[in-house]
Amino acid sequence: MEKTKKSSRKTASASKDKFRDAYREFVLREGKDPASVFIFCKDLGLAENEFYESFGSFQAIAKEIWRNYIAHTLKRFQADENAAGFTAREKILAFYFILAEELKKDRSFALHGLKDAHKSPLLSPELKAFKQEFEQWLEPVLAEGKQTGEIAPRPFLDKQYKSLFWIHLMFVLQFWVRDESAGFEKTDMAIEKSVNLAFDLIGKGVLDNALDFGKFLYQNSKN
Repeated sequence: MEKTKKSSRKTASASKDKFRDAYREFVLREGKDPASVFIFCKDLGLAENEFYESFGSFQAIAKEIWRNYIAHTLKRFQADENAAGFTAREKILAFYFILAEELKKDRSFALHGLKDAHKSPLLSPELKAFKQEFEQWLEPVLAEGKQTGEIAPRPFLDKQYKSLFWIHLMFVLQFWVRDESAGFEKTDMAIEKSVNLAFDLIGKGVLDNALDFGKFLYQNSKN
């Protein structure tokens, strides 16, 4: 019985991989989703019901691909025996660098998903899934940064850090989309410089001084 279950899971996994790979190739060749699940399966020589045993729609495949970018990134991140001792800044830097490497392996499909992301405030369903996975990882990292004092507690403002880092990640991804440097070395530089700037701003120092000065000017403007 146990062998039968393992064999069944293995077959299901192989089927998912086959549909996912075929979908990815179709999108890269045609620049759009297949016309229908029926035609897609017929071209593969498979029955339509086999598709629905693995995925509910083409959108579900795209969501899984984008979730896997995060999953593979976290697997590599967690495999680093030093990662547990990283500061919040170092964790986010490492995460971004690894994610950039993972996306590079599948750049053509990633570019397809990101091509219109900067034009509309409404994210595609697959990017929404990607965002949820990213923020789920990010939240405890930011909380840890607050506990250690690396991130300054600021009423109301610090609750927005998660959203601000998502905007920051989208900036990095759009930079990567346009990057034509060898090995995307300019993206690596953008990651390092922008993450360091972000932590300079949310840490104690620059922003606190600016807010304090602004408060001073406001109070003295009444005199």
